[in-house]
Amino acid sequence: MSKFTVDPNATDRQIVGILDIAKINGILGTSFAVSGEVWMYPGLKKHVMKQHPGIFEAYHQYIPDVIESPDYIGQNPKEPNSVEFIKQISDTILLAIKLDPSGYLYVSTFFDLKNATVKINKRLASGRLKPYV
Repeated sequence: MSKFTVDPNATDRQIVGILDIAKINGILGTSFAVSGEVWMYPGLKKHVMKQHPGIFEAYHQYIPDVIESPDYIGQNPKEPNSVEFIKQISDTILLAIKLDPSGYLYVSTFFDLKNATVKINKRLASGRLKPYV
């Protein structure tokens, strides 16, 4: 259980987790050189509620746990300055974190990964996704 919590009604940015940057770089072969603090902005709630109805309300409290102990991590090949975290809760949740050019990390989206088993297996086979061990 994470020491971080998510205030769903926050009107300012909040820290929702700390990434283990060394572990992520080791697993993914990346060279991120940033603080591990992950920020969430109020705009994320609006985005998720609009694009993925019901997901924010059902899963926002799990954001810190997804960040700290995902089942899988990977990178979208179209987003080299991002990391995807996948965790099975009651649905399989994908949470994406991006690196802002000014050097901070923020949650850019999260949603339920439909047809998760097939997608996870394809991404594991292609190397896009790796177990977080």
